[in-house]
Amino acid sequence: MDELQGPFQSPPKRRWPWVLAVFLVAVVGAAVFAGAYVGAALRSPASNDATEVEVVIAPGMGSTEIGYALAQAGMVKNPWLFVGFVYVSGQGSRLQPGTYRLPKNLTVGQLADRLAQISQSRRRTEIQITIPEGWSNRELAAYLEKQGIATADAFNAVVQHKAAWWDTYDFLASRPADRDLEGYLFPDTYKIYTDATPEDLVRKMLDNFGRKVTPQLRQEIVGQGKTLHEVLTFASIIEREVPDGPDRAKVAGVFAKRLEIGMALQSDATVNYVTGKKESRPSADDLQQESLYNTYIHRGLPPGPINNPGLSAIEAALHPEIGPYLYYLTTPDGTVIYSRTHDEHVRAKARYYP
Repeated sequence: MDELQGPFQSPPKRRWPWVLAVFLVAVVGAAVFAGAYVGAALRSPASNDATEVEVVIAPGMGSTEIGYALAQAGMVKNPWLFVGFVYVSGQGSRLQPGTYRLPKNLTVGQLADRLAQISQSRRRTEIQITIPEGWSNRELAAYLEKQGIATADAFNAVVQHKAAWWDTYDFLASRPADRDLEGYLFPDTYKIYTDATPEDLVRKMLDNFGRKVTPQLRQEIVGQGKTLHEVLTFASIIEREVPDGPDRAKVAGVFAKRLEIGMALQSDATVNYVTGKKESRPSADDLQQESLYNTYIHRGLPPGPINNPGLSAIEAALHPEIGPYLYYLTTPDGTVIYSRTHDEHVRAKARYYP
């Protein structure tokens, strides 16, 4: 029988199996492409630059906010790569608040691992240490050794020998190349982990210096035609010469006036730095100790700070109160006596130190 024609002809064969096949191929291809892209992105660091950057994870931040913070710091190219990775790897809940310093050349996986490891380590025991204003690095090293935190040799190795990471602190730029970190380890109370390394502590103190000695304060120093290193050197002398209070600016004025006329500073504190002693009145032999830090025999400022001064001494060095005085002495009860001439100064010494 002939096939029916017209309205009674057989329906055409359905094409949906082919459409579905094409669709599935497209989906699989896109998935493969996306997988390859994501895989490559996870294996490639956001930068080849090994410079360390600081990332702050604030309390309450989730993995999404952390991902955006990392992207803003240049640590990841896409924040969602990080978010997805820590979700799949289960590391999201392990990330703890804190300030982290990490190199920029880590892959997403390495970055997540490092953050998780540091977060876990921060659950270890913390101790609190207080570094007084005016302590020298020598005193700080002895204290750390006594507390069992680090040996003096290990600490000195960090603060005396320049490392590449020193260059990340722009305020160290005015420091002469042959000087160590004396003067730049900001005195304060710090919380550290019992297994913290000397470098960990030094970085924490330098970070604090950058916050306390603000960019505005540093700009004021530049505006006065001075360098930060010079001001810290001057401040370290003030820190040791006179207790905190209004006399600091006045004593700074005495020293500033001596510097202006080319007179030797004759600071006992600089002599004690040379000898390692803590004499209120150095001996005649001490005063003759040859050193560029001995301001009895060398005019001008010494080559660098003699301790780590606090903000009060830095402010006094930056804003000395210039008066008519060229001499001063501190009495046994802590009163500061000022003199205009050397004869007046000699009479004051005879009165209080017969």
